[in-house]
Amino acid sequence: MAYKLFYWPGIQGRGEFVRLALEDAGAAYEDVGRSQGEAALMAAMKKLDPVHRPFAPPFLQDGDVLVGQTANILYCLGPKLDLAPADEAGRLWVNQLQLTIADMVAEAHDTHHPVASGLYYDDQKAEALRRARDFTENRIPKFLSYFEEILANNPGGAGCLAGASASYADLSLFQLVEGLRYAFPKAMARMARSLPQVTALCDAVSRRPGIAAYLKSPRRQPFNEEGIFRHYPELDADHEAPQRFANPT
Repeated sequence: MAYKLFYWPGIQGRGEFVRLALEDAGAAYEDVGRSQGEAALMAAMKKLDPVHRPFAPPFLQDGDVLVGQTANILYCLGPKLDLAPADEAGRLWVNQLQLTIADMVAEAHDTHHPVASGLYYDDQKAEALRRARDFTENRIPKFLSYFEEILANNPGGAGCLAGASASYADLSLFQLVEGLRYAFPKAMARMARSLPQVTALCDAVSRRPGIAAYLKSPRRQPFNEEGIFRHYPELDADHEAPQRFANPT
């Protein structure tokens, strides 16, 4: 039975992290928002079990099971798609990495909507400029340096985040970096030399057969200014050297 992925059409968004796992594994799935339109997606949401209704897309239907939240969906799919370790400790570690990626995704979103998601970007542009400067100077280096360190110290080697083979966290780190390269090309170019492990991982993920085919297909929608990662040139201005981190997180 094919999986059913419910997410908004027209953007990659958080649903893209799930799509990459499904595409990498060659799993059969229907992307309901894209195949049937937003009206069908909204109608499906109204029919959800009120006791266990997901807060918002993405959510995934796997037979009789409905799973929401990107990291939770991937935790569910990982073992089925051979994209997670077999042992519980390993699965929890990959989930922890995924949740850290989710933290950075949320911060990337907040660079262009720092005040409220319900306001237009132009309504909060001054605040966005301040938020983006801190993000590019401090938060991007802090997060990506962490992943660089994890890759360098992974006892399993093989150029992946956990164990000796790729997991969904590797695919998600690829998507995160691709999104940051689109939204903040100058900031990412400044960091490139300090991220050899992350760069190598992203290159390796892009060459995986399922991912390579997906990236060349019309199913891979381009980044745009409606999604999480948005390229507003004024938010990617050239800055001086990064400031010291103001807090441990």
